[in-house]
Amino acid sequence: MHPRTLVRSLVVPAGPDTVWALVGGFATLDDWHPHVPPATVEDGADPDAPGAVRRFTLDGTVVARERLLDRDPAARSYRYTLLDPLALPVEEYVATLAVAPHPDGAELRWSAAYRAPDALVPRVEAAFGDGVYATGLDAVRERLAPGFTSSR
Repeated sequence: MHPRTLVRSLVVPAGPDTVWALVGGFATLDDWHPHVPPATVEDGADPDAPGAVRRFTLDGTVVARERLLDRDPAARSYRYTLLDPLALPVEEYVATLAVAPHPDGAELRWSAAYRAPDALVPRVEAAFGDGVYATGLDAVRERLAPGFTSSR
């Protein structure tokens, strides 16, 4: 297994605080991402405190569990790790969702570091990079700036 990185980002013509208000809650991903099933926080934990585990359920079946590693509202970012193997057997997967000021509004960046064999990388890029990250970023842009296009 080799170390890998995965990054998707885009610029939204909205202020960083506005973007963070939409995406900054660890337990609210399904509020703005069109393809993520509803999430619940396990054991009644504070959803924005490190250690909280969000569980995604589809038709009564848990499809993913993720643990919040840290959340920094001042820096407008949070990091989390996958707890259970998904359809793709990646290891040491740690993702970051961050919002930064940009001359045209805010840059929304979703990235991950993980370990996977070479043959698996195209599937990870397609599933996580395009299917989850890019789709979610596009949904944020469309929600906050309908009709605006930018390059990734």
